[in-house]
Amino acid sequence: MTKTAVPTHGNHRATYREVLAEPRFRLLFSTRTVAITAGSLRITTFSVLVFATTGSALLSALAFGIGFLPQLFGSLLLGSLADQLPPRALIVGGYALECAAALLLALVRMPIAASLGVVALVALAAPVFGGASSRLVAQWLEGDAYVLGRSLNNIASSGAQLFGLALGGAVVAVLGPHRALAVSAALYLGCALAIRIRLPRLHLGESGGTPGSARGGGGAVRASLHGAGLLLRGQTVRRLMLAQWLPPAFLAGAEGLIVAYAGGRHFAPGWYAVLMGCLPVGMLVGDLLVGRLLRPTSRERLVVPLIALMGLPLVGFAAEPGVGVSSCLLLLCGFGFAYGLGLQRPFLDALPQDGQGQAFGLLGSGSMTLQGVGPVCFGWVAAGIGTGGAIALAGVAAALTAGWVLTWHPPTSPAPGSVPNYSTESENGTEHACV
Repeated sequence: MTKTAVPTHGNHRATYREVLAEPRFRLLFSTRTVAITAGSLRITTFSVLVFATTGSALLSALAFGIGFLPQLFGSLLLGSLADQLPPRALIVGGYALECAAALLLALVRMPIAASLGVVALVALAAPVFGGASSRLVAQWLEGDAYVLGRSLNNIASSGAQLFGLALGGAVVAVLGPHRALAVSAALYLGCALAIRIRLPRLHLGESGGTPGSARGGGGAVRASLHGAGLLLRGQTVRRLMLAQWLPPAFLAGAEGLIVAYAGGRHFAPGWYAVLMGCLPVGMLVGDLLVGRLLRPTSRERLVVPLIALMGLPLVGFAAEPGVGVSSCLLLLCGFGFAYGLGLQRPFLDALPQDGQGQAFGLLGSGSMTLQGVGPVCFGWVAAGIGTGGAIALAGVAAALTAGWVLTWHPPTSPAPGSVPNYSTESENGTEHACV
């Protein structure tokens, strides 16, 4: 892999209007939002269907998480394809594959194990399609516009997940689970057709990718494992990935205990849903305010404080507060998610030009996998120290991550218009940018 050239970044603050003025980004953004809604609808409906068939809470939970856990393996084994194949074909193929899986679940009465296998297989390929889309966004949006593009995706993701979960309950109640899965398939099909019709066909040279022959032979699996190894051996990329993986995983561990916490505190029925909704609401507000009001250098200086804000409020759950205080604590935690905006430019700058698609796929799949593992780990802890204590422990872990980031994240950003101070070092034979 070759190291990317270091771009010159000023302190220009972009606007959401400027970002949405790019028609190709607008297309990817809108179809991704619809696809996330379809995914939430499918996940919820499939989980309901499994529970109705088996009566098993364990299998129902597995149905809910099976679409997330295999993604890291898919990124490691297939991630290089995001840089080797034409992006339009990959994105259309991804949506078509999701459509086929939802349609298969809707129309074919399969054993539960086979149904879980279908969802898991689709999840293995998801990082390839997502990586190709993220690579295009990184190419088309420059400087602060790229950061705000990521912010818009975060905002839309939170909103679409909430809408998809709510839609799932309503559609299942009206149409039943099988027809609800067919609705999910129709949404995916619409996304595939929109990309196929409206996104220009881009060759690899135009989209920043590198043909497989230029990256070495040996097949996609070997190239993917080699590329992932090079990315993770680079100190800067590895640190920036961990910084974007760990705090959300700890918060997901706490989020997974909210239902049990509400039950243990004997909150009125339905209040657990209010508590769970506080996190995405805080995320929406945080991304909007940090993304729109702060300049790039200010966002980058606030990375550590915002990570700490994700964790420290959770420590208050050790005192087992009531509904009002718990809601405020969770809102503050969600606001801290905006820390990721301050890491977007350093992360993009540290990536090799011919491996961006794989890097974005690995970033997303690693985050999804760890957020699936987090609830399991802290659920096990809660069995020993109680839900309030386990939630507080998750907050302590996030706060410790902020301390770790402080040891290597620059306390101040470059002056406006200046070039960041990058140095290169060789680590295990890999040249990379080191902040």
